[in-house]
Amino acid sequence: MSEQIKHECGVVLIRLLKPLSYYKKKYGTYSYGLNKLYLMMEKQHNRGQEGAGLACIKINAEPGNEYIFRERALGNTAIAECFDNVHKEIENAKKTTLETEDLPYIGEVYIGHLRYSTTGRSGMSYVHPFLRRNNWRTRNLCLAGNFNLTNEEELFDMVIGQGQHPRSDADTFLILEQMGCLLDEHHNDLYKKFKNQGFRGAELNQKIEENIDMEGVISEASKTWDGGFCIVGATGSGESFVFKDRWGIRPCYYYCDNEVVVAASERAAIQTAMDVKFEEIKELTAGEAITIHRDGYINISCIIKPNNPKPCSFERIYFSRGSDAEIYRERKMLGKLLAPQILTTSAGGFDNTVFSFIPNTAEVAYYGMIEGLNEKLNEEKFLNIEKVQNKSVGNKENKNRDIINGENDAIKKILARKVRTEKLAIKDIKMRTFIAEGSTRNDLAAHVYDITYNSIVPQKDTIAIIDDSIVRGTTLKQSIIKILSRLEPKEIIIISSSPQIRYPDCYGIDMSRMGEFIAFNAAVALIKERGMEKILSDVYKKCKSADNKPLSEFVSTSNSEGKENSAAKPHIQNFVKEIYAPFTEEEISKKIAQLVTPEGLKCNVKVVFQSIENLHKACPKNSGDWYFSGDYPTPGGTRTAIRAYINYYEGNPYKRGYSR
Repeated sequence: MSEQIKHECGVVLIRLLKPLSYYKKKYGTYSYGLNKLYLMMEKQHNRGQEGAGLACIKINAEPGNEYIFRERALGNTAIAECFDNVHKEIENAKKTTLETEDLPYIGEVYIGHLRYSTTGRSGMSYVHPFLRRNNWRTRNLCLAGNFNLTNEEELFDMVIGQGQHPRSDADTFLILEQMGCLLDEHHNDLYKKFKNQGFRGAELNQKIEENIDMEGVISEASKTWDGGFCIVGATGSGESFVFKDRWGIRPCYYYCDNEVVVAASERAAIQTAMDVKFEEIKELTAGEAITIHRDGYINISCIIKPNNPKPCSFERIYFSRGSDAEIYRERKMLGKLLAPQILTTSAGGFDNTVFSFIPNTAEVAYYGMIEGLNEKLNEEKFLNIEKVQNKSVGNKENKNRDIINGENDAIKKILARKVRTEKLAIKDIKMRTFIAEGSTRNDLAAHVYDITYNSIVPQKDTIAIIDDSIVRGTTLKQSIIKILSRLEPKEIIIISSSPQIRYPDCYGIDMSRMGEFIAFNAAVALIKERGMEKILSDVYKKCKSADNKPLSEFVSTSNSEGKENSAAKPHIQNFVKEIYAPFTEEEISKKIAQLVTPEGLKCNVKVVFQSIENLHKACPKNSGDWYFSGDYPTPGGTRTAIRAYINYYEGNPYKRGYSR
């Protein structure tokens, strides 16, 4: 992606199932779990640009000894900083203890988190894992998640209604307090039950720890949440868990054997760290949870009924690492399916078009695009060879050598045709543009990309270059198209392997402002050009009238189906769709091409987008497409789109759509 979107977080859960001495004997270290945690966090480094944190829980710690350890840091070097500090603590502790198993951060449960804030809240207090402390081990709660909830205000009111006094209205704090409150209540019920049965002291504590029902706590808490989430955590007694939202929006994969249970946001991270095969790693499904009891018993169950699952397709297009075998195939297919549309758009055809990609994330889609183009070229070659052969069918018996040679030369010429490929764009070093201001800064930013000079025929060749998505279009206009124009092409075609991004995300990707989207700006420009401004004001009035309505009145792709006979049927639609309704996709693409064309450019610019239909063909398991279609899986998503438009219309360009 030429314009990097800051996006959702990454999580890791590791639960060792054997005594620590087992790992020392087999793997030569008590730090087996800690080392695996480090490796899996580094393999998901792409998911955290703001901070990182980790926690360790010792299940068999003696009373009077610490049993929960946590380390957090800010910045893009946070992983290294965290583990450096952890190893320093371990080395310092070795000076005062001979018992290796008593060292800090040597335990049975590990939680890791990589953070990017999609809400704009920053600072150490927002870095996961979050910790809720108590003198009872079962009432200690440690959480980390990849999530964004869209109904913070409703949850905040609910928590206050229960008599609590939350110290923040951030969804992370609310989740922690909701689950913590339910865990307290559950603990108290068990306390009364077993105390009435005559248990006291350590025996009473043991009975409580043996009967904690985390599935019930998770199920009760999460049924009030609107949004996408994958959350990992553990109690102080070692009851560990990972669970996923009922819409299946955020990703989670897991691996189990007789030594360990591992869960993470990306399958490839587990595959590499644990050295296991693709098929040994499973994906957690919508509404599903894994709980690992303190005695090592593993339970995988559906804790809340799935609700028309819509896994995020942007995970497949861009966010997850392409080293995952399935994602790699899907990204290639995204490129391949674009081949017919590209050939229709390019005036140069095969002979006068040079194909390339915008590094680095579009490279896999580029391979698929070339594969698709080669198939089309082979079809063309076959037809041309057939024509050559058909010309002399009647002269087979009387052919002289010159005719035969001429026919062979023609076929050789046909076979020699190739899809022309070059690495035209080069992602250069990170320019330190912060040292400059104004136009100087923009000029420096324009040189983030460079080109391979003399790689096309000037004034004759068309450049067709693929990116995985186009969000704002600013990098295209300020950098990529300008730099490509130095090659003096006849025309430039920008190809997006994803459809037009038209609507905000609210489930963990930081793109929630309407004015950021080049597709939205193109639609608005068309409205103004054609004197249809009334559409803008009418949509604003509808959105404004809906803003203060209960969340239950908002339509989603989940609740809009099968409720025809319900008296309380949701009715507030995604009115922002009306902005795009008067125009075809081709009209908007043409306007986008105009908007990203720098002033004074001598060649023509075209833009080609993936269709939503082909997106689903390429990524059949991840049908979540709300940022393209406007069809949100939850009511909170529809409300987010409405609020994002209100913010745009009222001139609040920096306010995120999922907050008031």
